[in-house]
Amino acid sequence: MIKKFEIKSHDGPGRIGKIDGELTPKLFSKNELKIAPNQGSAHNVDREIAEFNVRETLRLASENVDECDIAVIQGSKYIDLQVKCLKDLEEIGYNGFIIANGDALLTNAKELVEVIVSLKKEAKKSSYFIFPFTEISFMPILTYMGIDGFLTDSANYYSHLNVLQTPTKSYDLNTYPIYENISQKDLENKNMENMEFVVKEIHAHMKNKSLRNLVEERSGTTPQNISTLKILDRNHMDYLLEHTQLF
Repeated sequence: MIKKFEIKSHDGPGRIGKIDGELTPKLFSKNELKIAPNQGSAHNVDREIAEFNVRETLRLASENVDECDIAVIQGSKYIDLQVKCLKDLEEIGYNGFIIANGDALLTNAKELVEVIVSLKKEAKKSSYFIFPFTEISFMPILTYMGIDGFLTDSANYYSHLNVLQTPTKSYDLNTYPIYENISQKDLENKNMENMEFVVKEIHAHMKNKSLRNLVEERSGTTPQNISTLKILDRNHMDYLLEHTQLF
């Protein structure tokens, strides 16, 4: 069931690739993915619980490898457990991965950077990563770090919260009534349209080798965004330069 992931080019650690003939980074719907059952848990739990959840996730993934093409990387807040989960899932036969608890990672810039960079450094080149529940303004820097796709479910998730997602900001419509009396479905559609626009924007910048410019532009949109870029630059410049074209 493994989908072949073909890398076409790099812009920093970010990659333009192809899965089933479609360009990455791309938007994935859960309905089109065959995700292996997994033992999920909250992000901030005791290590013993996280270890149990990783063992169960690996067992379930192994039992369903013939029917599924995506596995979920568990491990809660413990990066070594997440790396172990990734490597064992690769050994089982998976090459597509969803990083669990993405919403929690977005609230902690240092942890977000360390998790993604650690996983990317340890992963096989043929493995691709999907980030769930992302805010749209984070999509460029997540791509820059090496994320290959995003779940469209976030458009629905934020519409339930009455939040409008734009390329630069998230607006709580209870506080900022940009659209008054908008239905949840219409709000979901607007969030989806903005996700699709940003993916096209990312592709255009990557083809022009200017993704870093877009990342820096977006870094000023939220404190979390600028913190993520500062931590990435300070702690992982070697990782960024590995695939960056020098002039």
